[in-house]
Amino acid sequence: MKVEQNKMVGVDYKLTVDGQVADQSRPGQPLEFIFGTGMLLPKFEEAILGKEPGEKVAFTLAPEDGYGVFHAEAVVDLPKTIFMVDGKLAEDILFVGSQVPMADNQGNRMMGVIKEIGEETVKMDFNHPMAGKTLDFEVEVISVRDVTPEDLAAKGGCSCGCDECGGDCGGDCGDHDHEGCDCGHCH
Repeated sequence: MKVEQNKMVGVDYKLTVDGQVADQSRPGQPLEFIFGTGMLLPKFEEAILGKEPGEKVAFTLAPEDGYGVFHAEAVVDLPKTIFMVDGKLAEDILFVGSQVPMADNQGNRMMGVIKEIGEETVKMDFNHPMAGKTLDFEVEVISVRDVTPEDLAAKGGCSCGCDECGGDCGGDCGDHDHEGCDCGHCH
């Protein structure tokens, strides 16, 4: 069976960014997803379309085909007071490198990374962590099968692999949103 629209696909993959392995599937635990439903980057899916189990492919995605270009305007200074909980500074999340779920003025959820902590402000970066990065993938198709009702019901319809979402690969969620997921992988 070939990789095509609405098939359950399992892949082993390795993602290399700037010469370093940034993410990979665990041995014996392929990343499984329903092809063509927006769970992964469109160009990733395009690269494996028509492949059969056992076939391997290596490809590179430019930033605009991956997680977008880096936007300087997505790095902002926020008042430190927004990190107050019950009148106290939330020091458990207020450190450089911390990923903090937030919402904009319209209630849209987004993940920000603390880049710097000043006396009165906190510099947050709301770019995707892989924004501006060239993504080098090595992928092997492990399985292709028809989707079952159990696949659709599992993990609330998501097979992204995030630990917080109930998955087990610990990898990146790809290009989709998760309501209520604060795992740091989703956006």
